[in-house]
Amino acid sequence: MSKRHSAKYKIDRRLGVNLWGRAKSPINKREYGPGQHGQRRKKPSDYGTQLMAKQKLKGYYGNISEKQFRKYYAEAVRRKGDTSENLIGLLERRLDAVVYRMKFVPTVFASRQFINHGHVRVNGRRVNIQSYMVREGDVVSVREKSREMALVMEAVASSERDVPEYMEVDAKALKGTFVRTPKLADVPYPVQMEPNLVVEFYSR
Repeated sequence: MSKRHSAKYKIDRRLGVNLWGRAKSPINKREYGPGQHGQRRKKPSDYGTQLMAKQKLKGYYGNISEKQFRKYYAEAVRRKGDTSENLIGLLERRLDAVVYRMKFVPTVFASRQFINHGHVRVNGRRVNIQSYMVREGDVVSVREKSREMALVMEAVASSERDVPEYMEVDAKALKGTFVRTPKLADVPYPVQMEPNLVVEFYSR
């Protein structure tokens, strides 16, 4: 589980964006950063802009550790095609991201905990690793005993976000198929993500 679970909204304020597009985000009331010097905003350098792009992407997926994020970057470089598109594809294949996208839980942080506690099945098998890489065609479902949980029912009923087109979800059965790996344009980020700047940051 992320060490930042209890302080997730600090990430919003530090980055100056409503990262998950949630109505409860404090950035809706206070657009400046947390702490004594939060209101001092100066124009960032190129390095600062690239760093911010990396922090936004890392933060969005539950504040992934630097070591793990660097691994995704290395894998994205190794693959054929556009590195920034490859990076987004890898992040969207993480099981915690898939469970969140399928609207089985309200937040990415809740998704991590939900997986950790053994509530999720992939192709009928229990998987409790948040970073498990889902493949195209994999069926992700909520364990039968966990389907009545208030957390799940609240998420499914929420109109705050929609299930993206690269997934097919049966909300009643709490089961979904990961149809294809998305491109950046397919992913419903509430804020603008710039993976090209993340690539620039790591290739400095």
